Amino acid sequence: MVEIYDTTLRDGTQREGISLTVEEKLKVAVLLDELGVHYIEGGWPGALPKDTEFFARAEKELDLENATLVAFGSTRRADTDAASDPQLQALLEANTDVICIVAKSWDYHVTEALRTSLDEGVAMVTDTVTFLRNEGKRVFVDAEHYFDGYKQSPEYALRVVRAASEAGAERVILCDTNGGGLPSEISTAVAATKAAVPNADLGIHTHNDSGCAVANTLAGVRAGVVQVQGCVNGYGERTGNADLCTVVPDLVLKLGVEAIPKERLTRLTTISHLIADLVNITIDPHHPYVGTSAFAHKAGLHTSALARRRDAYEHISPAEVGNTTRMVVSEMAGRSTVLGKAREQGLDLDDETAAAILATVKDLEARGYQIEAADGTFELIVRRATGWEQPFFELESYRVFTERRADGQVVAEATIKVHVKGERVVATAEGDGPVNALDRALRQALASTFPDVELLRLTDYRVRVLDPAAGTAAVTRVLLEMSDGKQAWGTIGVHENIIEASWEAVADGVVIGLLRLI
Repeated sequence: MVEIYDTTLRDGTQREGISLTVEEKLKVAVLLDELGVHYIEGGWPGALPKDTEFFARAEKELDLENATLVAFGSTRRADTDAASDPQLQALLEANTDVICIVAKSWDYHVTEALRTSLDEGVAMVTDTVTFLRNEGKRVFVDAEHYFDGYKQSPEYALRVVRAASEAGAERVILCDTNGGGLPSEISTAVAATKAAVPNADLGIHTHNDSGCAVANTLAGVRAGVVQVQGCVNGYGERTGNADLCTVVPDLVLKLGVEAIPKERLTRLTTISHLIADLVNITIDPHHPYVGTSAFAHKAGLHTSALARRRDAYEHISPAEVGNTTRMVVSEMAGRSTVLGKAREQGLDLDDETAAAILATVKDLEARGYQIEAADGTFELIVRRATGWEQPFFELESYRVFTERRADGQVVAEATIKVHVKGERVVATAEGDGPVNALDRALRQALASTFPDVELLRLTDYRVRVLDPAAGTAAVTRVLLEMSDGKQAWGTIGVHENIIEASWEAVADGVVIGLLRLI
């Protein structure tokens, strides 16, 4: 059994670009509890007003079923009394059963940062743990910079672990605070610490500065720790903390370690993405286990084998972590990829049609299209290859211009002429930019015949110049994402004129939307 201690709400928010409101922190805590972690570190009450408010609201508003909420703080200050330390009083006022305190375990930090003696450094740990235990609290101790300290002065580092354990700390967590450790170093130090202080129940807390946070955490587990700390999606200061979205499935699925229940692991991908939405940082599609590309297959050889054996090119079943297999269509694909992807979209093809579609895809990609990133465009390619013609509108012409007004406001206006069900419709709309204006004008033209078109929203728009050396005459690729509020799809346009490339992507996006809605 290994405990999962999540510090997304404290250490994770130290990542550049993350700032959660109290309301958002409460929502993240609910999701973490749903995942089944054992401990949720909520923040540092007394140090940050937002965290003080979080704990006050959590006591009334959170009803955690699986996790225990933890307040984080530090040891008493040097040469003071623990009972009179205002920071420790703030920890008590957070009213959590468990308190985690951080303690200096690197002698260099004690003498240079705290500017006190090593004996006083140990006393700060002993006094703080003793005080909090006497107040009826369960206490964890984060031994900060433990592995740097152990490397430079193992005697002092072990003194801190021993003092914390003997004073009543339930867990002593060995921290690779600077993130520079390597797995062999971590496992050696953990094993030596466990041998030197056998009564201490150890944990591991790693950072990713050397790219080894997950590997170091697993090394700690193999060496005997009973608790691992980390953050969802690897959030954290600098390069981040150990990524629990990788650590947890590695423990459960690879090492057979009891951490969170397997049935809750199936919620991992969804919870990872929901928390990413809350912190407003898009997950790398190639993120292990939970990324949208984690089980995506592009090479024809791979997809052909997958059609016969699902485990041929997948190290686990994606369903175990709540993800899915995806067939990616590109110039590298084979007919089996096209057939598989078409089946995903509910379309049946014969081999001859699949071969024709594959030839079309290869031709388009040679011209700058990126079909793998535009599932909506691929669906239309498949439909057109079977003789289908979209029934919603036929373009006669469009015109777009941008106006800068005397007050400095910049407005784009688009006029579109289309034929809808045999009727010629002219629509004009303004927008923040030419693409926004085109999108609004098209939906306006279609709204009377297809009112559901108003449910569509352009949610992402990306432009890439394919030949920078050509300057302003370069071919431009536009990738956009559209959504009806329930599902999303991507379309693509390529042209020397960025407006025409945008129109192609917008028009195809609307067609796919109408297919979904009608």
